[in-house]
Amino acid sequence: MKYVVLVGDGMGDYPVESLGDKTPLQAADCPMIRKFAALGETRMIQTVPDGLPPGSDVANMALLGYDAALNYTGRAPIEAAGAEIPMTPNDVAYRCNLVTVVDGVMDDYSAGHISTEEGQALVRSLQEKLGREGLTFNPGVQYRHLLIWDGGPAVECDCIPPHEISDKPVEGNLPAGDRQDEIRELMELSKEVFADHPVNQKRIAEGKKPATQIWLWGQGNAMQLETYKSLYNLGGGVISAVDLLKGIAKLAGLEAPDVEGATGFLDTNYQNKVDAGLEILEREDFVFIHIEAPDECGHMGDAQKKTFAIEEFDAKVCAPVFQWLEDRGEPYTLMLCTDHRTPVALKGHTSEPVPMSVMKGPVGEQDAQAAFDEYVNDGNAQGMACDWIQKILNTSSD
Repeated sequence: MKYVVLVGDGMGDYPVESLGDKTPLQAADCPMIRKFAALGETRMIQTVPDGLPPGSDVANMALLGYDAALNYTGRAPIEAAGAEIPMTPNDVAYRCNLVTVVDGVMDDYSAGHISTEEGQALVRSLQEKLGREGLTFNPGVQYRHLLIWDGGPAVECDCIPPHEISDKPVEGNLPAGDRQDEIRELMELSKEVFADHPVNQKRIAEGKKPATQIWLWGQGNAMQLETYKSLYNLGGGVISAVDLLKGIAKLAGLEAPDVEGATGFLDTNYQNKVDAGLEILEREDFVFIHIEAPDECGHMGDAQKKTFAIEEFDAKVCAPVFQWLEDRGEPYTLMLCTDHRTPVALKGHTSEPVPMSVMKGPVGEQDAQAAFDEYVNDGNAQGMACDWIQKILNTSSD
């Protein structure tokens, strides 16, 4: 039995006037997604445990069968695991976004989707100017970077993700709580490092948004997970462009290969990601293929781009993976998921239920179609995602 999980990050939404009062999932031309819904079992599932924020970290842990309420410590330590950055028990990891703040307003949580090369150059300058023993800035991908802080503030300080305050004043949304001044000081000092940086000068000259400062959030101590081998006697891997998913994978004892051309946006190399996933399936029995683009388009507030991102996911990921599984002619279980909603009207995440389909194959030549959207079961949750995933995967260890 091959187990395949296909995830369109942030696909859930609300009706959008420009889409004829449809959600992007309803408006998208996505015949494969609707085929899976028709030939499988489709439920509304809850991915975010009560009391936890609706982040991609918590929600994707659920889609891998983990209850984040039991072991979640923060987003940044997961990403540190993905980047293979060692952490001591006293270390606190912080997500370190490159952002654009204009006149005190969060203009762009991604500094105009800055390139990895540009972002890494800025973070190297941060390390040179602000880094010290016990305080290390680590370059990542595009706007996503990490700070490892020996003895840094963790649970005692509340830090809001920058993508949750798009177009809002940063005042009132800055880190708050004990030792807040230490975090705010680093964010303030980063403005001086970036002010006249050659990367920003070039971006401004090209009409692009500069990275005006860093934004620190998602902090926590190192996290541990029980492995897939011990839980389900399964080997496999996670295909994703972002360190967050790679981190969950490595904590779960799964492969997390670097895929050439994988960006986490619309320009990602879908073919390479599919090829990487199928290469793992040739050797192992589990793969989780994660596509970030719908979420990014939701954060941009762009309904047309989000709809297009769903269509690309359908055509360039769902279709070829399905064809490969069918061509084998052997038993498989395919799970189609989204981790949370990222409504274009809010440019942020919500914790409402989202649809999930589970299809067992081969299914042969069938052309049925059914809804895969936010109105399955009248939008009401039919259980926790982690519980359903665990039940499905537990059959592999029977």
